[in-house]
Amino acid sequence: MSKATYKRSDRVADQIRMEVADILMRKIKDPRVRSVTVTDVELTADLRIAYIFVTTMEKEQAERDVFAGLSKASGFVRAELGRRLALRYLPEIVFKRDETGPRGDRVMKLLDELQPHETAQDTADGTSGPAELIIPPMRTK
Repeated sequence: MSKATYKRSDRVADQIRMEVADILMRKIKDPRVRSVTVTDVELTADLRIAYIFVTTMEKEQAERDVFAGLSKASGFVRAELGRRLALRYLPEIVFKRDETGPRGDRVMKLLDELQPHETAQDTADGTSGPAELIIPPMRTK
């Protein structure tokens, strides 16, 4: 018998991600919860707590309102998940803001700012062609 390539918590997290995205898109009536994208779900090893990472296009106060609406709707989302998933224990739902999108945008902006500076130095040296940029690997967590 072959061993599974990834843990059960990863498979359940992926299923929760799809279902929560559908619930937020189709079932939530709260007007505060709008333009929300579920980006990731992390489950604890015992499947008791689900951290649902979401991103929104709203800014500052509107974003706080979105997360207030999400925390208010977490009980409804959990009950709806209970109807859709066959799990012995339904995980507690915790919505968190996904920081990876703005961080990636910032890195891309910095790279865009760096590239014209690099090509200006290359032309001053007399060389032509695109500048080669070596990017060190990013640390995660």
